[in-house]
Amino acid sequence: MVDHTSPQDNASLEVSLDTLEAVAAHLGAAFDSGDADLIAQALKQVARADGLGHLAAAAGLPRADLAAALDAGEIGLDTLLSIMKVIDLHRPADGGMPGQNRATSH
Repeated sequence: MVDHTSPQDNASLEVSLDTLEAVAAHLGAAFDSGDADLIAQALKQVARADGLGHLAAAAGLPRADLAAALDAGEIGLDTLLSIMKVIDLHRPADGGMPGQNRATSH
């Protein structure tokens, strides 16, 4: 069984969302869940995270504008697509958080 990190793990994730890879893994897990509430929560967590600057730079968006949009939950389609492209490029291959060991079955 694969262990996925849930965006609901507020305390540990807000501290660890300091790299682009961590942000990408966190948002990717939220999008994979398909749960709109989890996605909204994850976006708000990223808006307040140290790694937001990395996401903004990689997406080519002004950091302050991205933070405000994510925190308010008011994201345009162009912005969302830019974020999703960054997630796709920087997310670990196993979909988990960087540095986590995952057991795989063959």
